[in-house]
Amino acid sequence: MGAASAVVPDYLRGLAAAHPDVIEYDAEHRILVRRAPVAPGKVGLVSGGGSGCEPLHAGYVGLGMLDAACPGEVFSSPVPNAIMAATVRADHGGGVLYIVKNFGGEVMNFGLAAEVLRRRGIRIEKVLVNDDASFPAELAARRRGLGATVLVEKIAGAAAEQGRTLDEVAAVARRVVARSRTFGVALSPCTHPKTGRRTFELPEGEYEVGVGIGGDRGHERRPLPSVDEIAHVMLDPVAVELELQPSSRVLVMLSGLGSTPAVELYGLFAAVRNRLVKHAEPVRSLVGDYITSLDSHGALLTVLQADDELLDLWDRPVHTPTLRWGA
Repeated sequence: MGAASAVVPDYLRGLAAAHPDVIEYDAEHRILVRRAPVAPGKVGLVSGGGSGCEPLHAGYVGLGMLDAACPGEVFSSPVPNAIMAATVRADHGGGVLYIVKNFGGEVMNFGLAAEVLRRRGIRIEKVLVNDDASFPAELAARRRGLGATVLVEKIAGAAAEQGRTLDEVAAVARRVVARSRTFGVALSPCTHPKTGRRTFELPEGEYEVGVGIGGDRGHERRPLPSVDEIAHVMLDPVAVELELQPSSRVLVMLSGLGSTPAVELYGLFAAVRNRLVKHAEPVRSLVGDYITSLDSHGALLTVLQADDELLDLWDRPVHTPTLRWGA
């Protein structure tokens, strides 16, 4: 559909046109900015990353979440100039929080933007999201930012909307990261729009274990088992890492990777929940496409061990192109 070079700007134009009361598209800098009124001194939230993971991040700009998002090219970090433009638009006088997934390009470019803007007087804090439980603890530095990014943006966004300080909002965001883990599997790779090719080959009847969101392979390839066994493969490392107990209250997000039918995704969720209730009490859930990998067939399971404060912030009003409740 259209030229490969126009995929991202076409998407952003269309998203803004479909939600004109929620977001504004700045075509010059290729960023999206919220339209909802902002209280003076409110902490601004900015995030961004490679396109191809929609609705992340552009779909989460609006009341109660991000103030601005800067989408890069497909599976490529946004450039520092776009991040700086987003930051300036998101600065309401209370400082700006960067929510950065643990990918090399994003870490570097958000860092460069922060370095420049701090010299211009904008106070900036950064929160690194690295919830990928497919890497063992000794390889924690390689853990990618996955589904917890959505939870951080929602919960920290609610804290900012309450008028909390930059340090307080950053502390809430870091707590969400520390209490969240994600594990992904894929039954098919994705197709990159620039090359028209699949990002890897996967034989019929096999699946990838430990995938991310950039079209990359997982850590291991196995024969495709039953849905109950897939639920076990995804949930077990998450439950162990979070040290879940029957008294633990958890928020669960099961996101499709772009082309997973709802019947399969909800079937997998039923299997996950059957196993999860043996470890914890699920008190909130999201099932759908919330963080994807173009047209890959698979899922990411994210679990947040919640408490009263995090649940209250989760339930606060939100109005973005993708999430809306209470507003």
